[in-house]
Amino acid sequence: MTVVRMRPRILDRARATVTPTLQRAVARLSGELRLPVEYHFGWRDTDGRPCSAEAGKGVRAALALLSAEAAGAGGDTALPAAAAVELVHAFSLLHDDIVDDDRQRHHRPTVWSVFGVGVGIIAGDALLALAEELLLQTARPEGAVAAARLTEATRAMIAGQAADMAFERRNDVTLEECLAMCGAKTGALLGCAASIGAVLVGAGGDVVDPLRRFGEELGLAFQATDDALGIWGDPERTGKPVWSDLRQGKKTLPVTAALSLGGPEAAELAALLAAGLSTEAEFSRAAALIEACGGREATAELALGGSERAHAVLDEVPAPAGAAEAVAELHDLTDFLLGRDR
Repeated sequence: MTVVRMRPRILDRARATVTPTLQRAVARLSGELRLPVEYHFGWRDTDGRPCSAEAGKGVRAALALLSAEAAGAGGDTALPAAAAVELVHAFSLLHDDIVDDDRQRHHRPTVWSVFGVGVGIIAGDALLALAEELLLQTARPEGAVAAARLTEATRAMIAGQAADMAFERRNDVTLEECLAMCGAKTGALLGCAASIGAVLVGAGGDVVDPLRRFGEELGLAFQATDDALGIWGDPERTGKPVWSDLRQGKKTLPVTAALSLGGPEAAELAALLAAGLSTEAEFSRAAALIEACGGREATAELALGGSERAHAVLDEVPAPAGAAEAVAELHDLTDFLLGRDR
């Protein structure tokens, strides 16, 4: 029986409250960049007509709002932080689509495939600048601290992306290296998102630190789940072809876990990867070997472990009176994102 999980209300609340802040920020861009960015966010079509297309869940914005509420403040006080992390995430997606030669995102053509590579690069750069501007111009004195935290997370995310790209040219990537890359590429920004609202409202380290660690553990679990989808995911759900990560030569968690477990299947998989995959039969065989080695199961265990640690760290947050609901919503959001029940 299929379990239908209810979409957490925080995702709709975040979209409703953060989108106006995002739109005001994007309105500062030059005319040449505004349309590509508005298209990426799903606000306009390629001809500039208003629309309402699916453009992601807004997870990072939701985490930022809830982190402020977990610190005992109103979510609205964290709107600049929520918008800033969404802008940084959008910057990374615009560039990732170019690096990975992806022509579809959420079943729509990617920005670079419509407006050109140069526009995609510059639009991403502009969003990164806007994110810092939002935080540095906020009236709250903690804006500079929040901006510094976001800059550190962005630097780590970029380093993780660089490692991910370098791994495509290597056939000796270890599971430990892959886990470190995931922690930087995905965990750093989610850790920032899950704590930056609390930073902006002036919370102490006893609140900010466990929220950050929660986001980092959520990032590992989220990346492990995404890596499994990158090989075995339904194209209707992912918007990408089956075995998409294998087609790009990515050394993801299922691949590195499978190779680390050893055995004849791992040896055959290593030989296949070293020779280079190019045919549908080779992609299919590699996916089967990864599963036979135990790579799929190991990735599921990594996702479960990250999920359990994320929940455990949340229980360390000393939520003040009235903030328990925000922590409960963070628990619910975690389960929804990872597709499981506690």
